[in-house]
Amino acid sequence: MSTPASPPTAAILVIGNEILSGRTQDANSGWLAARLAEIGIPVREIRVIPDNEAVIVEAVNALRAQARYVFTTGGIGPTHDDITSASIAAAFGVRLLRHPEAERRLRAHYQAVGSTINAARLRMAEIPEGATLIDNPVSVAPGFRLDNVHVLAGVPSIMRAMWDSLRPGLIGGPPVRSLSVTAFVREGDMAAGLGALQNAHPGVDIGSYPFMTDGRIGASIVVRGTDETLVALVGDKVADLLRALGADPEITPGA
Repeated sequence: MSTPASPPTAAILVIGNEILSGRTQDANSGWLAARLAEIGIPVREIRVIPDNEAVIVEAVNALRAQARYVFTTGGIGPTHDDITSASIAAAFGVRLLRHPEAERRLRAHYQAVGSTINAARLRMAEIPEGATLIDNPVSVAPGFRLDNVHVLAGVPSIMRAMWDSLRPGLIGGPPVRSLSVTAFVREGDMAAGLGALQNAHPGVDIGSYPFMTDGRIGASIVVRGTDETLVALVGDKVADLLRALGADPEITPGA
């Protein structure tokens, strides 16, 4: 785990066979990455992996050594294929235990809604030894944090509610600023100029994202960085480059 003095970074691990099969679209990683950027914790890697303990263990151990914060989504429900909690325990070499407070919350919730608490539902109270709970105000079953790994639900509405619970405990850096410069210019025509701008300004990231509208090819050039003045300066230089190529660029802050 990185020391607090080092630049904060994050990695996201999306767990679930349903994502890899295409049956379910991942709505979590992009949303999380945007929220993290807002508080100055840029995401450096996103992985999508199956419900396989060996794969989860390898990925968790690799990512937690590289990033200050790791966030997992998916695989903490009551069914047989919800193996994330056990896999996190294996990654850290600790026991998976019935957490008393998690069990209390689940029993109270199911009693309140008139449902029976059974063995499957109690699986959601099994938490790696030493972990702290992440509140779940939607369906009660908690996520958890172990060292720098934050384990969240896969259902987007629940994951986002969990984020609200854990957000105050995260230590970020300067927020990431961005703007986009959009014009009907082909990437090949601007590639050399963009490369020169990136080399001249390593304090920002410049990305090119092509599109086609009404048969016309263009690109949105996105400039990102923590120095708002530098981001604006480079955005203006990108616009000048596109104007020199005969385009009429549009600059959109925060895009």
